[in-house]
Amino acid sequence: MHTALHTLTEWLTILESRHPTVIELGLQRVAAVKERLGIAYDCPVIIVGGTNGKGSTCAYLEAILLHAGYKVGLHTSPHLLHFNERARLGGEAVSDAVLVEQFEAVEAARGDISLTYFEFTLLAIMRLFAQSGLDAVIFEVGLGGRLDAVNVLDADVAIVTSIDIDHTEYLGTTREQIGFEKAGIFRAGRTAICSDPVPPASLVAHAEAIGADLWLLGRDFNYAGDKQQWNYGGRGQRRNSLAYPSLRGANQLLNASAALAALESLRHRLPVGAQEVRTGLVLVDLPGRFQVLPGRPTVVLDVAHNPHAAATLAQNLNNMGFHRFTYAVFGAMHDKDIDGVLAQLEGVIDHWCLTDLPAPRGATALQVQQLLQARGFKASDESSIAMFADPAAAYANAISRAAENDRIVVFGSFVTVAGVMAAQNRANH
Repeated sequence: MHTALHTLTEWLTILESRHPTVIELGLQRVAAVKERLGIAYDCPVIIVGGTNGKGSTCAYLEAILLHAGYKVGLHTSPHLLHFNERARLGGEAVSDAVLVEQFEAVEAARGDISLTYFEFTLLAIMRLFAQSGLDAVIFEVGLGGRLDAVNVLDADVAIVTSIDIDHTEYLGTTREQIGFEKAGIFRAGRTAICSDPVPPASLVAHAEAIGADLWLLGRDFNYAGDKQQWNYGGRGQRRNSLAYPSLRGANQLLNASAALAALESLRHRLPVGAQEVRTGLVLVDLPGRFQVLPGRPTVVLDVAHNPHAAATLAQNLNNMGFHRFTYAVFGAMHDKDIDGVLAQLEGVIDHWCLTDLPAPRGATALQVQQLLQARGFKASDESSIAMFADPAAAYANAISRAAENDRIVVFGSFVTVAGVMAAQNRANH
């Protein structure tokens, strides 16, 4: 086949069908192809792992560095609406044509090495960044850390945001096991940051065993705030009178502090002024992370899909002030702890609009309904469960029923939030 003819959509379709397993952990395949492609960086490399908070921490780093005038590359995953969101240069998603060119290079270099969708696309984005004359690159870990494809890079700064139970079939069933996997991105003699308030002993022990320079929240850096503003304190740098980040939610200061600790550790290579930090925090934008849309009824989008994130979502919803009824548009992957997610939102949601997901790993609305009923949720004049074939239909139903002073929370899988965002975009054009 003549690959030069492929559009980005065709490439992604081929990659999705080519490798038998969606997730296959291990670094040998990626490392071999990276070597063939000659990918290397002469700028600082920041890698961000963790159960929740990775995307927000990456967004803070990118926004602050961009406002300080640096050329930045950012790789995140998964994407919400367009694959191109995974590769940002200078704050903008790169074009289809740029990605296709890199895909062709990876295809030519891989020979008979089989790569997963994530590995193939990651290598393409790594090569693009290496060729772009950047001042800093930021990579979000896909899953875990130790065996995730991103870990073929040696990070100058590695951040682990939070450690909680998720992806148990790959990472283990306890925080200690998962903490060890996450700590795999740390490197000897390099900065290793953990912003989890209660880091697993396994993570601390691994960092110390390999001789990483470990920064712990509460020991090496911390934050404090009042209603108006907050302060960051690090090993040798203070940032005072900071505005609260534009990303809403109770845990955002943890994520912002981790980003500021990373920048403090890089201050001789990437100096950043106080005003650039303030501007970056205020102007950061990350769709789908407790994103409150303008207008009425209030609509909240949140990609919370594990119990830890759901607990934060419930806390944030309870902090919002009075709404008469809360409608939820919810769909999840069947390999998630769905019951654990529902447990965190007991008493918060009045009307459930459950959706099937157009993905092989999707749980059905019926499965979620059975879990809710097993938890004792009963329909009444003021509570209900309805089931829909896709997120757009579930959202349309919630919108048709919600009054001005109600609110709608769209949460669960990225696929759920993306389905509603796509429906909104269609409605607006």
